[in-house]
Amino acid sequence: MPAVTRRTRVIEGMHASSLPVADLIAEGRPAILRGIARDVPLVAAGLESAEAAIAWLKRFDGGRPVTAYVGDPAIGGRFGYTDDWTALNFARERGSLSGYLDQLLAGLDDPDAQAIYIGSTDIDQYLPGLRAQAALPFDDPQLAEYPPLVSIWIGNRTTASAHYDMSNNIAVTLVGHRRFTLFPPDQVANLYPGPLDLTPAGQVVSTVDFDAPDFARHPGFAQALAAAEVAEMEPGDALIYPALWWHQVEALDPFNAMINYWWNTSPGFIDTPQTTLLHALLSLRDRPEHEKEGWKALFDYYVFGPADRAGAHLPEQARGNLAPIDDIKARRLRAQLLNKLNR
Repeated sequence: MPAVTRRTRVIEGMHASSLPVADLIAEGRPAILRGIARDVPLVAAGLESAEAAIAWLKRFDGGRPVTAYVGDPAIGGRFGYTDDWTALNFARERGSLSGYLDQLLAGLDDPDAQAIYIGSTDIDQYLPGLRAQAALPFDDPQLAEYPPLVSIWIGNRTTASAHYDMSNNIAVTLVGHRRFTLFPPDQVANLYPGPLDLTPAGQVVSTVDFDAPDFARHPGFAQALAAAEVAEMEPGDALIYPALWWHQVEALDPFNAMINYWWNTSPGFIDTPQTTLLHALLSLRDRPEHEKEGWKALFDYYVFGPADRAGAHLPEQARGNLAPIDDIKARRLRAQLLNKLNR
């Protein structure tokens, strides 16, 4: 990949029980929490050997089939698309966690081993008991109010193409080394996102090959690189970054394992903006430019400005949907939307 000179800031000496999660997210930029998970037993097992880490993880196999992405060695571990962009370059499989761990074990010294990637697997459902042994004891009020989804990621040398998540993230490298290449949300156009309706894992990904970018085809990627930063992760390190930051993730060793924590600070009754984006494609994108400018002003007033601005001049009893959203208002709005969509 072309050189990225900016390195993600490193914070030393943090402990999970006193980590100021809300403050770090509010700063709006990534940070490496060096060595915050160095005392997790899985880290010690991985530093001993990949074989030891695999044996340690197999103890927690709950017996439920997991989803794995399996790719031919020819893809070089990069999960994405076929050359014509009409299909994915890997297969989704369901199978035993221990079975996939055995495959990874057998391929440790094989440069032509299949690429195997078990991503975003809920540890409580699929690896019961692992939370007590491997999850960090965060005690931040934000995570207490909005408990994160805790997932494990396991595989060999693989690359997850640059994408964004709709949640804040703490990604903890436990076995092997990882490299995150991160871009702020405003670089979306310079990352040339792929199809919305065909994605490797449900989220749109960059179409740029970071190892061999075609600047004639993707000239804006040079600007993306200028805004990028790289986080080099060692076993026991964590990376914290806000929602909507783009990130490519490279697992650099023959065996890698990571646990991450996803959370949002919106109540559960608040819908995902991804749904809004899809509806905006249907209702706004292809209108005349002067109309889109008008709707942009309306959205700035009703949505992107201060939450209380649009209803501030109205008496409280007259604010209706302009008042703060609660569970009842959310149900009512959803019903109105469904009624209008099902025309």
